[in-house]
Amino acid sequence: MTRTLVIAEAGVNHSGSLETALALVDAAADAGADIVKFQTFNANSLAGKSARKADYQQRTTDAAESQQAMLKRLELPHAAHPPLIARARERGIEFLSTPFDHQSLNFLLTLGLPRIKIGSGDLTNAPLLHAIARANMPLILSTGMATLIEVEEALGVLAHGYGYNNASPSLAAFHAAWRDGEARRRLSERVSLLHCTTEYPCPPEDVNLAAMLTMRTAFQLPVGYSDHTDGIEISLAAVAMGATIIEKHLTLDRNAEGPDHAASLEPGDFKRMVSAIRRIEEARGDGIKTPRNSEIKNIDIARKSIVAARALKPGDVLAPEDLTCKRPGSGRPPIEYWSLIGTTVTRPHDEEDPL
Repeated sequence: MTRTLVIAEAGVNHSGSLETALALVDAAADAGADIVKFQTFNANSLAGKSARKADYQQRTTDAAESQQAMLKRLELPHAAHPPLIARARERGIEFLSTPFDHQSLNFLLTLGLPRIKIGSGDLTNAPLLHAIARANMPLILSTGMATLIEVEEALGVLAHGYGYNNASPSLAAFHAAWRDGEARRRLSERVSLLHCTTEYPCPPEDVNLAAMLTMRTAFQLPVGYSDHTDGIEISLAAVAMGATIIEKHLTLDRNAEGPDHAASLEPGDFKRMVSAIRRIEEARGDGIKTPRNSEIKNIDIARKSIVAARALKPGDVLAPEDLTCKRPGSGRPPIEYWSLIGTTVTRPHDEEDPL
């Protein structure tokens, strides 16, 4: 059974408070998530002074505030990371963070994390992707807003970074790396893709879960789903379709002020989602069509056997009206019905006697 990696995206739902961030680690662990993820960024490096907020950010925060000012309030200080990592380790859950700039990436690389997550907004940030690959870090890459060609371009950058340590990066070098079978093999050992729609909340008609399967076929990489929809149904559908990773925002209060709270799950709903995912994993099975242990005992009870439709005596030649199929299924199987037509009865049979 393949276990789905469940990421509780704490993101910026801590609102800059270490106390809240620690509570989010506890909530993620209590809900059964495998990973709790934060975001590491420098607001001045991430957004320029003129960058405007997205519509959903204007709806959920002060619309007059600049994006840079909002991000400044939501920064997670470097000093907050060690206690969060320690709490995560204590609670048996992996700590993960998304860097949004080189300074933040370099900081995260000093923390000994097992992997890096990159958000959809940096799918086209080739220098950042290349730096992650050059550091040989396993990567989970979100693909919201992207075309298949853009995802392929990003993978070419990563293939070059993972496989060509001494080669100069260039567009031609990235294309060559993507065509290199050995570089693609290394890529498959380090990179997972998340299908995603970059809208909060994402309307169901824009989810397009089938695109997750398209990426799996096109790139032969593990795929998952970063869910920005309301509720848990779409995440469960993604798992049923074969998602190996589910990422979902977690908040302590959906009514709190902040850009992501409204599109997040509170701990109780997150726990129900994880529980349902685990049941779906068990239900997906191995793909081999054969009776399962729990149903073998019901085979004779539910199936039918060929029996006499009326009393028969020796010498009768069996005709269709002499035979019928009834439960239990412990006798001659109905597939042999036609082989009995025209044969001669050798002993007496009462009605419903097995033949």
